[in-house]
Amino acid sequence: MQALSDNRVPRQFGAKQGSGAYFVGVVVSFGEKSGGENIDRLVALLRDDMTRVNETILSRTGSDVTMIPEVAQHLISSGGKRLRPMLTLATARLCDYAGHGHVKLAASVEFMHTATLLHDDVVDESDMRRGKPSARKVWGNEASVLVGDFLLGQAFKMMVEVGSLQCLDVLSTAAAVIAEGEVMQLAAAKNTSTTEDEYLAVIRAKTAALFAAAAEVGPILAGSEDARQKACRSYGLNLGIAFQLIDDALDYGGTSSKLGKNVGDDFREGKITLPLVLAYRRGTDKEREFWRGAIEQGESDDAQLERAIELLKKHHAIEDTVERARHYGAMAKDALVLFPASEMRDALDEVVDFCISRAY
Repeated sequence: MQALSDNRVPRQFGAKQGSGAYFVGVVVSFGEKSGGENIDRLVALLRDDMTRVNETILSRTGSDVTMIPEVAQHLISSGGKRLRPMLTLATARLCDYAGHGHVKLAASVEFMHTATLLHDDVVDESDMRRGKPSARKVWGNEASVLVGDFLLGQAFKMMVEVGSLQCLDVLSTAAAVIAEGEVMQLAAAKNTSTTEDEYLAVIRAKTAALFAAAAEVGPILAGSEDARQKACRSYGLNLGIAFQLIDDALDYGGTSSKLGKNVGDDFREGKITLPLVLAYRRGTDKEREFWRGAIEQGESDDAQLERAIELLKKHHAIEDTVERARHYGAMAKDALVLFPASEMRDALDEVVDFCISRAY
């Protein structure tokens, strides 16, 4: 892992908490941004395809049961960037696919993602998602779980309609792996002895598996050679890991607007993420005692969160989490070198830069 430079200058931010106390956090400067870190080019290249995906999503959330479209649209229309379905569309186009099946597969990917969010919020008892009250907060846990199940059913129905058994295999395998990742995370909850390797195994399953599958089904549908399928899968997998690691860093050093949830939620929920794993491993006995009290025993009020951020800063845990994300981002870009230079390949490279740039 590349060493970090010594010119990291932290700056503080503050926010009033519900108790009236003033909470201080830390945002760390990770160096100069190169600029242009957005997904505008990809959005422009896929505009027509995404219009069809959005139309498909709208039509497939319809139901005579009024609550189903209400709950589904509450989350689907709440401002997500549709990054995962765009990977399906982009990799299909990268491999010169000229049909229409990628639209239904992309919609399937978005439904799978939305279902996992609905289920996650119930498991995590989250009150906020994408900057507004979560579906479970508005309609309750039962409705969130059942509508998530409905969306999974619709996703698999569309996969069957496309008619590619291999695509169905990739996406259904991803669904099982994601569920395994959720259970792995549940088993590791509040366990401060979790290692970095163990944590990375969780996010490979829980987050990166869908990125990988979304990117892989594009070349499969296009009938591309095995090497191209593997390259796109590698791109998606490493992008997904980088994406999650940046989310981990933002939970302690970001803002609610970037996260779409409350800053510090992972800490309050006793979630083990990479910044915590690093700080715990590098800490003194007294600092580890603090982490055990906060995470394992639930001593995680605003004052404890402030102390947690101080320890993360002391041990450079947030910066090093971002550095690891950069490493996986570089591997994602390397995977696409197999493809000839094109505007679509450049756009996919820019997706990596965008994901990393969210840390700033």
